[in-house]
Amino acid sequence: MSDVNKTIQKWHASFKKGTDFDSWGQLVEAIDEYQILARHLQKVQSAASADFTEDQKKTIGKIATCLEMRSASLQCTQSKEEFKLEELKKLETIIQNILTYNKEFPFDVQPVPLRKILAPGEEENLELEEDEEDGAGAAGSTEVLPSRSPASQGTLLPRLPSEPGMSLLTIKIEKIGLKDAGQCIDPYMTVSVKDLNGVDINPVQDTPVATRKEDTYIHFSVDVEIQRHVEKLPKGAAIFFEFKHYKPKKKFTSTKCFAFMEMDEIKAGPIVIELYKKPPDFKRKKLQLLTKKQLYLHLHQTLHTDS
Repeated sequence: MSDVNKTIQKWHASFKKGTDFDSWGQLVEAIDEYQILARHLQKVQSAASADFTEDQKKTIGKIATCLEMRSASLQCTQSKEEFKLEELKKLETIIQNILTYNKEFPFDVQPVPLRKILAPGEEENLELEEDEEDGAGAAGSTEVLPSRSPASQGTLLPRLPSEPGMSLLTIKIEKIGLKDAGQCIDPYMTVSVKDLNGVDINPVQDTPVATRKEDTYIHFSVDVEIQRHVEKLPKGAAIFFEFKHYKPKKKFTSTKCFAFMEMDEIKAGPIVIELYKKPPDFKRKKLQLLTKKQLYLHLHQTLHTDS
């Protein structure tokens, strides 16, 4: 079997896994699977590869768009433009026969242009970030940020079902203080829970693009549901917050800084945590504060307990 056919087989397996989760009502798992597959397909669509023709890449991109639409429908139950599971399942044979498929695509969608999102630290090889103590100051006005990002709605997941004697944690990301807040384009936060070795424990979530900036603050005011009961989080785990923004000159999304919360900091109420220089150090071994200025990430924690 050729490498291309093996790739297509993996896509089909991932698609089937996602739709199975979806039909069983395991929505968190379905969303995760759909988003992983969509990212893979978008990378292939935008790559300069001879494995697929331009028409095939366009179809691959449209499949990725449908996966994102279904994922968005599962996250927003009140959406008027719901993309149903029955509709998504129509794409299964297209994925299996992508090399020979030559019919009209069943849905009126377009491939979402893939904005290059680099792995943590990868952008270090492409640029030197301006020093946080230098550069122009932030604008001192209130402004609504335009939503240019394809992923402007984020990938936030719903709260898990409650369990007797267990606690669930909702973290409201209120705002982040940055000297050059006014210059950040399409800012959003990636939230993850990692063990001592920096390995993901839960699905990674992206917030929607922030809607407002004011002086040296970018306001998010968004709730993130941690995807595991607090009592089930392993000892030494931490919740990470990576601040990302788009760089039009470089044409990629860059991690500007990060912050994290350790398990002993989980308690109801407001919390302010320090910002560290990129790349994110998920093992928490070599941490460098972003700035000497008093600029922080402002959060509010809510614990839900089913007694």
